[in-house]
Amino acid sequence: MIFKDYSTLSEAINDLQKQGYIEDFNLKDGCIECKIGRQIYPNDFTIEKKYLFDDGDSSVNQVELFVITSKMYDMKGLLVNAYGIYSDTIAEDLLKKLINTK
Repeated sequence: MIFKDYSTLSEAINDLQKQGYIEDFNLKDGCIECKIGRQIYPNDFTIEKKYLFDDGDSSVNQVELFVITSKMYDMKGLLVNAYGIYSDTIAEDLLKKLINTK
Protein backbone atom coordinates (compact mmCIF):
# COMPACT_ATOMS: atom_id res chain seq x y z
CA MET A 1 0.00 0.00 0.00
CA ILE A 2 1.16 3.53 -0.74
CA PHE A 3 0.55 5.94 2.11
CA LYS A 4 -0.17 9.62 1.57
CA ASP A 5 1.24 12.58 3.40
CA TYR A 6 -1.28 14.33 5.64
CA SER A 7 -1.36 17.85 7.06
CA THR A 8 -3.34 17.04 10.18
CA LEU A 9 -4.03 14.11 12.45
CA SER A 10 -7.77 14.26 11.82
CA GLU A 11 -7.24 14.23 8.05
CA ALA A 12 -5.03 11.15 8.37
CA ILE A 13 -7.44 9.29 10.65
CA ASN A 14 -10.46 10.03 8.44
CA ASP A 15 -8.71 8.92 5.26
CA LEU A 16 -7.13 5.80 6.76
CA GLN A 17 -10.46 4.72 8.28
CA LYS A 18 -12.00 4.98 4.80
CA GLN A 19 -9.22 2.63 3.65
CA GLY A 20 -10.26 0.02 6.23
CA TYR A 21 -8.06 0.87 9.23
CA ILE A 22 -11.05 0.87 11.56
CA GLU A 23 -9.76 -0.67 14.79
CA ASP A 24 -8.85 1.73 17.59
CA PHE A 25 -5.76 0.29 19.29
CA ASN A 26 -4.43 1.31 22.71
CA LEU A 27 -1.07 0.61 24.35
CA LYS A 28 -1.02 -1.96 27.12
CA ASP A 29 1.95 -3.46 28.95
CA GLY A 30 3.60 -5.66 26.34
CA CYS A 31 0.87 -5.47 23.71
CA ILE A 32 -1.70 -3.37 21.94
CA GLU A 33 -5.37 -3.86 22.64
CA CYS A 34 -8.48 -3.18 20.57
CA LYS A 35 -11.89 -2.12 21.88
CA ILE A 36 -13.20 -5.68 22.15
CA GLY A 37 -10.30 -6.46 24.50
CA ARG A 38 -8.19 -8.59 22.15
CA GLN A 39 -4.56 -8.24 23.07
CA ILE A 40 -2.10 -8.38 20.20
CA TYR A 41 1.59 -8.91 20.95
CA PRO A 42 4.51 -7.46 18.93
CA ASN A 43 5.13 -10.60 16.86
CA ASP A 44 1.46 -10.66 15.82
CA PHE A 45 1.19 -7.23 14.21
CA THR A 46 2.99 -5.03 11.72
CA ILE A 47 3.35 -1.28 11.80
CA GLU A 48 2.76 -0.25 8.21
CA LYS A 49 3.50 3.44 8.72
CA LYS A 50 4.15 5.98 11.46
CA TYR A 51 3.13 9.62 11.19
CA LEU A 52 4.20 12.49 13.44
CA PHE A 53 2.05 15.58 13.82
CA ASP A 54 2.76 18.75 15.76
CA ASP A 55 0.13 19.47 18.35
CA GLY A 56 -0.67 23.09 19.13
CA ASP A 57 -0.98 22.28 22.84
CA SER A 58 2.10 23.39 24.75
CA SER A 59 1.95 20.30 26.99
CA VAL A 60 2.30 17.93 24.03
CA ASN A 61 4.94 18.43 21.37
CA GLN A 62 4.05 15.69 18.92
CA VAL A 63 1.30 13.21 18.33
CA GLU A 64 2.24 9.83 16.85
CA LEU A 65 -0.12 7.89 14.62
CA PHE A 66 0.72 4.24 13.96
CA VAL A 67 -0.97 2.41 11.07
CA ILE A 68 -1.21 -1.24 12.15
CA THR A 69 -2.20 -4.55 10.59
CA SER A 70 -2.49 -7.98 12.15
CA LYS A 71 -2.77 -10.78 9.62
CA MET A 72 -3.15 -13.26 12.46
CA TYR A 73 -6.36 -11.59 13.63
CA ASP A 74 -7.38 -10.08 10.27
CA MET A 75 -7.41 -6.59 11.77
CA LYS A 76 -6.38 -3.17 10.53
CA GLY A 77 -6.38 -0.11 12.73
CA LEU A 78 -4.75 2.94 14.21
CA LEU A 79 -2.89 3.73 17.41
CA VAL A 80 -2.72 7.39 18.44
CA ASN A 81 -0.20 8.28 21.09
CA ALA A 82 -0.16 11.89 22.27
CA TYR A 83 2.30 11.69 25.14
CA GLY A 84 5.17 9.67 23.70
CA ILE A 85 5.83 5.99 24.13
CA TYR A 86 8.73 6.82 26.39
CA SER A 87 6.44 8.03 29.18
CA ASP A 88 4.38 4.82 29.30
CA THR A 89 5.38 1.70 31.15
CA ILE A 90 5.40 -0.88 28.36
CA ALA A 91 7.40 -4.01 27.65
CA GLU A 92 10.79 -3.59 26.01
CA ASP A 93 9.94 -5.61 22.85
CA LEU A 94 6.87 -3.47 22.20
CA LEU A 95 8.84 -0.28 22.85
CA LYS A 96 11.54 -1.36 20.37
CA LYS A 97 8.95 -2.12 17.69
CA LEU A 98 7.31 1.28 18.07
CA ILE A 99 10.54 3.27 18.27
CA ASN A 100 12.17 1.61 15.26
CA THR A 101 9.27 2.25 12.89
CA LYS A 102 9.70 4.94 10.28
